[in-house]
Amino acid sequence: MPKISVEVPAELLTDLDRHVGEDGKFVNRSEAIRASIRKTLDTLDEIDARHDRLDDESE
Repeated sequence: MPKISVEVPAELLTDLDRHVGEDGKFVNRSEAIRASIRKTLDTLDEIDARHDRLDDESE
């Protein structure tokens, strides 16, 4: 799996960490970030579908 590096504002990292760990929804930061990216991309796909902006139109 490729690795990437990003800069994250401290307030976002603090908020993220509230959802990570034994009492959190995610095992680690990487899982939380991957889930967030997936959800964001799914949301963008839904918006594109509602506006008839599907992949085949961009070719």
